Amino acid sequence: MARFFVDMPLTGGALLDLPERVLRHVQVLRLREGETLTLFNGQGGEVAATLTALGRREARCLLGAHDPVSRESPIWLGLAQAISSGERMDFTLQKGVEMGVSVFQPLAAERSVVKLAGERADKRLARWQEIVVAACEQSGRTVVPRVLPILSVEAWLAASHDAAVKLLLSPLGSKRLADIAERPTSAWLMAGPEGGYTDVEERSALASGWTPLKLGPRVLRTETAALAAVAAIQTVWGDYALS
Repeated sequence: MARFFVDMPLTGGALLDLPERVLRHVQVLRLREGETLTLFNGQGGEVAATLTALGRREARCLLGAHDPVSRESPIWLGLAQAISSGERMDFTLQKGVEMGVSVFQPLAAERSVVKLAGERADKRLARWQEIVVAACEQSGRTVVPRVLPILSVEAWLAASHDAAVKLLLSPLGSKRLADIAERPTSAWLMAGPEGGYTDVEERSALASGWTPLKLGPRVLRTETAALAAVAAIQTVWGDYALS
């Protein structure tokens, strides 16, 4: 069934005019009047809706009852990802959503190839949020993770982070996840850019209370490392362990 995010209230029994973005998708999929689609607004749960009218510039649907289904991970997981180049960052965001990441924090690291500021940064953030929304539509997520404004590594480490565990992907790590904590309810994961964090950045993170985590003996690319760590966290502490 076609599934779309709409940033508006979803009240059972109401008629809803679909926003232009969703209308375009409906037209591409060649949906017809009487067919059903699923809508969600990121506030939890979803609604089955039936197309009652469909034209070139508008589409209207009748909303069914709210289904409070939740597909969120039992562990709240934030990913602080140093900005990577090309499509790597897009890939990390998309797959991170599918794997249950709760919020994304882009970091401007010393070795980040892409440097973003001002209007260019705003446009990239908007694009990243669009990728997150599309990944939620595809994966069945009912809560949309936020992509937070870009921070420098220094500013990020100076801020407070309300999580039971703070993990830094680092070659200095030696402990297993199971040795670090007994199934925490929340965690932050900090992943580096191409070339990793500098010695100064890494020392600052360790001094700020981040626990170094090493993912085996092989060197992983930036987009591989973050997602491998997310998968490991879900396996040991999250919903992979419970399914």
